[in-house]
Amino acid sequence: MTVNSTTDNVDLSLEKNARTGSGPSRKFCVAPMMDWTTPHFRYLARQLSRHTLLYTEMVTTGALIHGDTARFLRHDEAEYPLALQLGGSDAGELAHCATLAEQYGFDEVNLNVGCPSDRVQNNMIGACLMGHPDKVAEGVRAMIGATGLPVTVKHRIGIDGRESWDDLCEFIEKVAAAGCRTFIVHARIAILEGLSPKENRDIPPLKYDWVYRLKAKYPELEIIINGGIKTFEECHQHLEHTDGVMLGREAYHNPWLLAGVDPEFFGEQTPVQSRHDALRAMLPFIQSELERGVFLTHMSRHLLGLFHGQPGGRQFRRYISENAHKPGAGLEVIEEALARVREPVEPAIASA
Repeated sequence: MTVNSTTDNVDLSLEKNARTGSGPSRKFCVAPMMDWTTPHFRYLARQLSRHTLLYTEMVTTGALIHGDTARFLRHDEAEYPLALQLGGSDAGELAHCATLAEQYGFDEVNLNVGCPSDRVQNNMIGACLMGHPDKVAEGVRAMIGATGLPVTVKHRIGIDGRESWDDLCEFIEKVAAAGCRTFIVHARIAILEGLSPKENRDIPPLKYDWVYRLKAKYPELEIIINGGIKTFEECHQHLEHTDGVMLGREAYHNPWLLAGVDPEFFGEQTPVQSRHDALRAMLPFIQSELERGVFLTHMSRHLLGLFHGQPGGRQFRRYISENAHKPGAGLEVIEEALARVREPVEPAIASA
């Protein structure tokens, strides 16, 4: 069932609160990524892992309040557990959007204090808020007062001009005093002057030890580590020092990695035995979206990494890229692309 009406969402949120209790597990998460963690990618991710916590793309408070709220918050209940990430700084607007998150059935509401783009800086959104811990604390306090959902913050370890250990601790302490118990920490500073958002994902050095030190200094807080993590081996190393790990680009470009999460981190069987099975499980959802008027290319672009590194994977990607954009393209494109990849005789469970 696709969530698309406020009345349904209110009922759904009550059911979910009774079912999930205090909140979702954050032991393994997929990061919010603009243009990537759309409902279509999240539906694929959920075929591969039942326990991975998924995040929406960042949605600004202005878009939710003044735009098409239902369109921005639309998702399928199959995506749960699912967190909504908000971009904003006005406490009243954040509180209002936190209530919407609960009404629409999300499991968590997260505040973005990490995006370094010029566009969001100009609206006091994202990483620039690292320089205004009191304002972040005010927003978090308002959100907590408006919803029963867990309110979390995703942030950098600093920004240019406020990049010392003491600055980071001041930020954590002020936001924690407002009631936030969960901090998702991208282990890089953001350089707001002179680097693009893409460069900010690679050039500032990773300082994982700073995130470890945060957990040691504030053991009562839940600290999730993010930034440059690619393998399960790395995840286990980080979990020796933190409460959870968050992967971004690696999980998107190589989504089959997620098929190993449930057995590796939660002691449960993977929900799917092969890439072919995962894609076949997507077909009814894709068909329903096509009938709703969604173009195939808007969905198929998120499937391109599923056969990463597999014989026939290049032909799979090429066929979709050359045909999904054509007028009237439908499931036959996906099925024909799938036929170009040899199906394993034995199930192939993901590893990383």
